[in-house]
Amino acid sequence: MKLNLIPQINYADSNNFFLLSGPCAIEGEEMAMRIAERIITITDKLKIPYVFKGSFKKANRSRVDSFTGIGDEKALKILRKVSETFKVPTVTDIHEISDSQMAAEYVDVLQIPAFLVRQTDLVVAAARTGKVVNLKKGQFMSPESMEHAVQKVLDSGSEQVMITDRGTMFGYQDMVVDFRGIPTMKHYAPVVLDVTHSLQQPNQTSGVTGGRPDMIETIARAGIATGVDGLFIETHYDPSIAKSDGANMLHLDYLEKLLTNLVILRKSVNQLQ
Repeated sequence: MKLNLIPQINYADSNNFFLLSGPCAIEGEEMAMRIAERIITITDKLKIPYVFKGSFKKANRSRVDSFTGIGDEKALKILRKVSETFKVPTVTDIHEISDSQMAAEYVDVLQIPAFLVRQTDLVVAAARTGKVVNLKKGQFMSPESMEHAVQKVLDSGSEQVMITDRGTMFGYQDMVVDFRGIPTMKHYAPVVLDVTHSLQQPNQTSGVTGGRPDMIETIARAGIATGVDGLFIETHYDPSIAKSDGANMLHLDYLEKLLTNLVILRKSVNQLQ
């Protein structure tokens, strides 16, 4: 298993989980820089390898009037500025084949959204950029089926791939994390647990996705105990005004305490191995 996927950070030597975290979407430069600076202060203190996350656009929306972004190039330039200013890698979603090459000029990790992970042309296009590809497990897919998604990246000439579990559909309006899938998927690639999206409550009658942020620490602890390589946590300094997925985000003020507890838990898990 290749854990040193991103040149800027060395996961294996850290003996810790790594973190993908930031706002759901890039809403502007000031907010992105503010969130990144706060997270980096925390992760440096706790020695957690860190990747800044922010979507340059949101293509999968419930309603046509939902926020989709501030402009592709504008948002991607903000991601580049975060990376250059704080010397951290960045990750963003792509939704179309044409997005892959464009986004690859600005970020280190190309993320394939869960609803699109079976789109072969998109996965192959991302792999051929040479960037790390983060495959989000479809809510409708078994852990075992992710082996084939990983193989598409490998067959495209790249070993730079990881899997992110973001829960499985449980009825129409809820998600559940099947933690049996973590060790299964670790046979295929490094595995990240998307804590906040796993707590979404989609398909609300309002057209605005709900969530259970009160369960974030519970799911994160279970992921660490199960042996995930990394965690994915969306956060914002005021989730109530976030333009995307605010209902399931972690308030930035709570991140340090959460990560402190998880680092302690990870040390205990390491001692059991």
